Amino acid sequence: MIWAAVVGAGVGCYLLKLAGLSVPERVLARPLVARVADLVPVSLLAALIAVQVFATDDASLVLDARAVALAAAVGLLVLRAPFLVVVFGAAVVAAVVRLL
Repeated sequence: MIWAAVVGAGVGCYLLKLAGLSVPERVLARPLVARVADLVPVSLLAALIAVQVFATDDASLVLDARAVALAAAVGLLVLRAPFLVVVFGAAVVAAVVRLL
């Protein structure tokens, strides 16, 4: 049963990729479509980060080292730090908070 789900997911991903590649160029040239296509990955990444950082334990919200590391990353981004500095800075903050 697990392999059927894996194969089904693989076929579904392939068909979704094929559908994206088969969209006519005139549709992609529209300004609204281009703007939405630019913003969808950002919103999906933000949703993934929110789900991973603010994990729930039963019915309560859990704030742990991940939330502090996210705050540190946001602070570094506000200071216009390079991407690698943001990633490593957040990782170091998360490690220090977890050790404490």
